[in-house]
Formats: sequence, C-alpha cells, structure tokens
Amino acid sequence: MNPQFTYFLILGLSLAGPLALSFDKKVAFYKKWKYLLPAMILPALFYIAWDVWFTHKGVWSFNKEYITGLALINLPVEEVLFFFIVPYCCLFIYECIRCYFPNCNDFTFPKARKIFLVLVFIFFFVGMWQINKYYTGYTFLLLSLFMALVFLFPGYFRALDIASFLLSYLIILIPFLIVNGFLTAIPVVLYNDAENLGFRIYTIPFEDTFYGMLLILMNITGFERRRLRGS
Repeated sequence: MNPQFTYFLILGLSLAGPLALSFDKKVAFYKKWKYLLPAMILPALFYIAWDVWFTHKGVWSFNKEYITGLALINLPVEEVLFFFIVPYCCLFIYECIRCYFPNCNDFTFPKARKIFLVLVFIFFFVGMWQINKYYTGYTFLLLSLFMALVFLFPGYFRALDIASFLLSYLIILIPFLIVNGFLTAIPVVLYNDAENLGFRIYTIPFEDTFYGMLLILMNITGFERRRLRGS
C-alpha cells in the first residue's frame, strides 16, 4: 500500500466498526443521524480553525510521507475528516451507554455534577499555569470555559446527561488513545514539545486526551440539544 494513504486508512478502520454497528436494533444509531450530522458542523469548524492556527504557529505538523497532499489551507484533508469521523465514533459509544444504561444519570447525577464542576477548576488552573505553552494552555482553558458554560446556562444545556458523558468518555479514551497512538507513533502527526508539557502516554501528548474531551463534549451537547428540539 502507498504509505501516503496511511492517515486515510487509520480513519477508515476507526469508522468501520461504529458505522456497521449503527444499525444494531437496540441502539439504532442510524435513526439519530438527523440530529448528529448537523450537530457536528460547528465543533468541526471550530476545531478546523484551531488546527489551522496551531499548524501555522508550529505547535504541530504533519508528516508528508503519510498523507495524500490534498489540503484545506495548511491542513491535510485527512485532518479535516478527523473532526467528523472521531466525533461520530465517540457519539456512537455515548449513545450505547445511554441505551444500555438508561438510568445512569438518575442515580449518579449529583456526584457526576460535582466531579464535572471540580474538573472545571482543575482545568482552568492548569491552563493558567501553563498559559505560555500553546497546546497546554489553550486546551485546558478552552475546555474549562466550555464546561463552565454548561453550569452557567443549565437551561440551554439541560439535555446533557453529565453522568453518561463522563462514563462514556472513560470508555472512549481506550479507542481514542489507540488511534492517536498510531498517529503519533508512525508518526503521522508531529508535535513541538516546546508547546506542551512534554509528558506522553506512550507516544501521545498528555494534552491530546483533553483536546479530545472538548471535541467530544461539544458534539454531545449539540447532539442532545438537537434531539431535544426534535431537529
């Protein structure tokens, strides 16, 4: 296989399982595509803009040996697809949690809400502490800001199942780290350690897990809000 299709292959393999299982009778995720697809647009645009900026600033770069060369501004087209394929896979896992553990939020909501609030402050302080590092500072500050909005505007975010989000995020971390492990070990994506903590989970920058957490949370809140409205 031409190594320039490596990133495409990783994305395709990541999508294959969740897409096939979307037609499972119990979850029937395909019936929720009408809520999912519109909800993915704004987070994707936000992340594409963020990615374009960070690529320009040299926070990360892409190994030309493993991408096709097709690009949007300074981003490989594969990176653009990442912001649709990964959220799809993660929302599928979230919806499986909702379907198989429908009462999760009823029993654990108070504790989940407290954990969520504690994380807001932890992420904010880490972001401020490392504000001189682009990846660390902006990732933690943006994540804490969005999570704070969930508390400040409970009416707008009332459809969010916080307990199911936290539980699904812990499960999502497994495939998320596997995919990112391939991307960083090959490596398809190259990181400038001057802009992050320099701490890695195998070959994955520690910040990736929280960069992903914000991406997932933005997609889930949009998905739940559209489902609540029925559009």
